[in-house]
Amino acid sequence: MTKGRMEAFSDGVVAIIITIMVLELDVPHGVGLADLRPVLPALLSYVLSFIYVGIYWNNHHHMLNAVRTVNGPILWANLHLLFWQSLVPFATAWLGENGLAAMPAAVYGGVLLMSAVAYSILATLLVRHEGPDSDLAQAFGRDWKGKISVVLYIAAIALAFVVPVASIALYVAVAAIWFIPDRRIERRMGVS
Repeated sequence: MTKGRMEAFSDGVVAIIITIMVLELDVPHGVGLADLRPVLPALLSYVLSFIYVGIYWNNHHHMLNAVRTVNGPILWANLHLLFWQSLVPFATAWLGENGLAAMPAAVYGGVLLMSAVAYSILATLLVRHEGPDSDLAQAFGRDWKGKISVVLYIAAIALAFVVPVASIALYVAVAAIWFIPDRRIERRMGVS
């Protein structure tokens, strides 16, 4: 089956996720810069989550651009990814509301970890569907960035119970690793 409906549905869900996140932000009570201080943790967690959702959207777009068709298991894997992504607004709000508390920082990392696992499952199914000699398979290769990300998420979740600020730093580090869109697919397909 064609991939168009899956792409359109995914784009719609991502748009809703971002909308929910921004609607969770409280407006400061006052007009000065100092009035931003109480909402700063929520604002910073929103910015980080917006970057993460953007990273997933961008890489999802690149990945789907490299495939011709999808099948039932791929549709379910995509829904699995969207499920974890749909929890980003909840985890973001909890983290933003409670600053550097251990459990919200760990849950935030858990949602990021499961999103990464779900993305990996989707990528694996797409590569299997397209074949081992496909442009997508060649572009993904061993996917070291994905594997390193999972290890860093696991470390960050554990660190959340010891030094929550260190776990947040690791989440920022993983976002920095992925901030530049994955060029492997573009290079493989000859797109600039």
